[in-house]
Amino acid sequence: MTATALASTVTASFLASFVEVVEAFTIVLAVALTRSWRPALAGTAAALALLAILVLIFGPLLGLIPLAVLQFTIGTLLILFGMRWLRKAILRASGFIALHDEAAAFAQETDALRLQARDKRADWLAGLAAFKAVLLEGAEVVFIVIATGAAHGATLYAGLGALGAVVVVLAIGALVHRPLSQVPENTLKFVVGLLLTAFGIFWTGEGLGAAWPGADLAILVLFAILAAFSLAAVVLLRVACARSEAAQ
Repeated sequence: MTATALASTVTASFLASFVEVVEAFTIVLAVALTRSWRPALAGTAAALALLAILVLIFGPLLGLIPLAVLQFTIGTLLILFGMRWLRKAILRASGFIALHDEAAAFAQETDALRLQARDKRADWLAGLAAFKAVLLEGAEVVFIVIATGAAHGATLYAGLGALGAVVVVLAIGALVHRPLSQVPENTLKFVVGLLLTAFGIFWTGEGLGAAWPGADLAILVLFAILAAFSLAAVVLLRVACARSEAAQ
């Protein structure tokens, strides 16, 4: 595996996992500050245990799949996954939909938990909220690690990138002790959407037997082309949005 492919794998895994961990951490912190750390940590631990079991069960099955089939399947999934993020990022950057606000998400979750505070099941419901957040976002992290690493046998390095994201988010959270509203999440999602889509196109091509010029360096070219089209789309949508507002 070349240094370019390794670096792009770790970077994509880190950035994508960073976004997911931030979202999960916001909910867990809201649970901890509204109720206590006990249900927050209990829900988090249960979700992580379930994710670990799923990885142990389904992880070894990847080795039974032919490499070309694995590359094509993962590449297709990455294109769909990356385009979903990229579409939302373009619409947010152009002003068609509101920017994602972690502070608002934190406040919304806190208000919901406070309304449940008088319920006898308050701690259980709070723990369940933490469990669902960690499980859903954690499942996406697992998919990201497998998708970015499996096609080139770099799952370990992709996993280290994801682990690095977890460590960084927890470190920032411990220092500021509040939702990570200062993290430019929408910018991260734009970059991650571009990375995952570029990876997806590259691996789908490899799965079909295509010989990319420059080998793994083609990922950077695909990233640049996608970035150019995406930024052009943002500009065009901003113009359309401005004209629509002016006509009203």
